[in-house]
Amino acid sequence: MTSLQTLMSDACAEAFGALGFDAAYGKVNPSNRPDLCEYQCNGAMAAAKAAHKNPLEIAEAVAEKLQANPLFDKAEAVRPGFINLNVSPLAAADHLNRLAAAEDLGVEKSGEGKTVVVDYGGANVAKPLHVGHLRSAIIGESIKRLYAFMGYEAIGDVHLGDWGLQMGLVIEAVKDAQPELPYFDPQFQGEYPAEAPFTIGDLEEIYPAASARAKTDEAFSERAHQATLKLQQGDPGYGALFRHVLNVSKADLKKNYDALQVHFELWKGESDVQPLIADMLKDFEAQGILEESEGARVIQVARPEDTKEVPPCLVQKSDGAYLYATTDLATIVEREAMYHPSEIFYITDKRQSMHFEQVFRAARIAGIVPEETVLSHLGYGTMNGKDGKPFKTRDGGVLRLEYLLKEVRDAVYERMAETDLPEDEKQRTAELIGLAALKYGDLSNQAVKDYIFDLERFSSFEGNTGPYILYTAVRIRSILRKCRESGMTAGPLQPAANAGEKDLQLQLTRASQAIEEAFREKAPHKLCQYIYDLSNLFSGFYRDNHILKEEDVARRSGWIGLLELTEKALVVFCDLLGFDIPERM
Repeated sequence: MTSLQTLMSDACAEAFGALGFDAAYGKVNPSNRPDLCEYQCNGAMAAAKAAHKNPLEIAEAVAEKLQANPLFDKAEAVRPGFINLNVSPLAAADHLNRLAAAEDLGVEKSGEGKTVVVDYGGANVAKPLHVGHLRSAIIGESIKRLYAFMGYEAIGDVHLGDWGLQMGLVIEAVKDAQPELPYFDPQFQGEYPAEAPFTIGDLEEIYPAASARAKTDEAFSERAHQATLKLQQGDPGYGALFRHVLNVSKADLKKNYDALQVHFELWKGESDVQPLIADMLKDFEAQGILEESEGARVIQVARPEDTKEVPPCLVQKSDGAYLYATTDLATIVEREAMYHPSEIFYITDKRQSMHFEQVFRAARIAGIVPEETVLSHLGYGTMNGKDGKPFKTRDGGVLRLEYLLKEVRDAVYERMAETDLPEDEKQRTAELIGLAALKYGDLSNQAVKDYIFDLERFSSFEGNTGPYILYTAVRIRSILRKCRESGMTAGPLQPAANAGEKDLQLQLTRASQAIEEAFREKAPHKLCQYIYDLSNLFSGFYRDNHILKEEDVARRSGWIGLLELTEKALVVFCDLLGFDIPERM
């Protein structure tokens, strides 16, 4: 559905064209001086410069043509050459009535027929999720939902870290503790146990202890390296133990990701593509793109136009070991074979930006993906404590994610002390509000920037917070329930009778643009800004207009329709951000 702003731009473009100017000068934007007008067109300034004419005269000529257009309630030229525009109340109401009948807030589905793989999560097996995994999960889930909303087949892949020395460390630690297990008997011929010899709680103790031991015990460290090698060479016992680690870890990871309302379509890991690496490297050799460098093998990815150094992409160490770049390239090989995606999008810490630049260039050089396939990376900033340093527990440790979720939920629950909800509903509502507080607190910041985690502010029911957004939606639902109970129904939206109604209507006309812009820029914070502004405008509208007492049936029905559309927009945007709205608060 064409947005109201686009319709206005088209009208201005036609006016410029009729006067002999380039139609591109007709672009319309929301006004940066809302006290003067709702929208503005600044094209007369550029047109005057190109034509060596007076900008005010051009602006006056364009405004005169626009005055006859029913889209506009006001079209006036002001010095030095701006065109100030107000939308006709009738045009705004008509547009919103069409929008109310449209699917998905009238968003144009630019991704229909396309597939995207969104790589986010990046958790490691045998380790619990902690706050360092939070941003990837929250930002990635929102961006994946944006892709799906735009019509893409969006495939989220957790891409587990499940290969390498960590597995050897776990295997050797288990061997020391339980040497009688059949996994360590080279003569064992039967079926290995179906049940794992450890729980997730055991693993959470085993890995850190083994990792610490390897730093001081050279013999143990060497054993872990040899165990890793045996696993990678196909030792059946070690392979069975490895699968236990995977299954136990995945079950715990899924539980924690579910609590975050983060859901992956794929649970693949680095181990899944190990069988592809040998053939991939042979292909690189056949193409002549591998070079020897101090015994290692690399792909040169630097370009003459580079303004900063881009080191070679290292794909095999001198001892024959593979690296993250090798695995990432093999993963692209697998994704191309399985899905032929039009885009692969990665969300990781911004410190990995150079890594992905090297991998993407190597993938292009090797012809792993077609030239038109988009390879993109969003590097996010750090979640910091109030001291400005990476977020830690009070004793300086890394906080587990499930503990952080409980901390946020408890903070919200305390703020709900006076709520008269039944206890079970109160607990569930606190979970929903806590998740909104956490996600909105993260996503309302520009992803690439660091931000301060402030639990007191994030859990507040006032200001630019998740709880405030939810409170607005719940309030609207409560009003709509009262309307239904009184036999009042929604009807077509009417031309705005006052400024508060007009402002709310105009904000709703911008919903599709906000979604499309957030998607185009991969910027969930723009979704947050939109619904914060929408919530504030609703509050102003409701304060000034007494819906239940309005005697004009058509106007009252139109207001109810306006509330329904506002609630619909809040539901859509909150879902894109990754949290739900409770029925009551």
